[in-house]
Amino acid sequence: MRIEIATLFPDMCEAVLSESIIGRARKAGAIEVHCHNIRDYTLDKHRRVDDTPYGGGMGMVMQAEPIYRCWQAVCEQLGERPHTIYMSPQGRTLTQGRARDLSKMSSLFLLCGHYEGVDQRVLDKIVDEEISIGDYVLTGGELPALVLTDAVARMCSGVLPAAICFEDESHFSGLLEYPQYSRPEIWEGERVPEVLLSGHHLNISRWRQEQSLRVTEEKRPDLYQTYLEEHQ
Repeated sequence: MRIEIATLFPDMCEAVLSESIIGRARKAGAIEVHCHNIRDYTLDKHRRVDDTPYGGGMGMVMQAEPIYRCWQAVCEQLGERPHTIYMSPQGRTLTQGRARDLSKMSSLFLLCGHYEGVDQRVLDKIVDEEISIGDYVLTGGELPALVLTDAVARMCSGVLPAAICFEDESHFSGLLEYPQYSRPEIWEGERVPEVLLSGHHLNISRWRQEQSLRVTEEKRPDLYQTYLEEHQ
């Protein structure tokens, strides 16, 4: 899996993606992530990539040409057309299921907008889908791109020790994750559930499933109802 991020702030993205699990996976070659500075592809001598919007209005709009040139350069490097995503509050909300589907693709190109948005013409020309991380607006697409990269990358082979590391978590199966406990056995008078100390794997598995159902029903009744309907 190779993820290309087109941004005005590559250092911001690199700072996050060079740390923790994703950073180690990049160093190990389990996944490739490349951050491209859109300013490198402008023909303007002052490296401008934005201009005032036609029709008037506040703010500036990112121009089509630098973005398109960046995208073309990536296509040439890859030898293929990457699945291209514009991080936008107008897109469909990112889900675990969509992240899983994207993790099976060979390459992704994530476009980070800024200012008042991006010239619609380049979106129409290169973008395959728009994705949002929630119904709110941020100052740019970098944080959403980082969220999407993390969600997708962790399901790629070699990033986590085994598939069970993500298959047993919230949302993957349609349920929220069961409660977790660690040492000490008793903390502030509260004891770890006895079943987790039993060593009986079948009983532990049953308890975790029951707890996942309980937690989902309490915290996300919408997910709980969907799960029941799908498992009738």
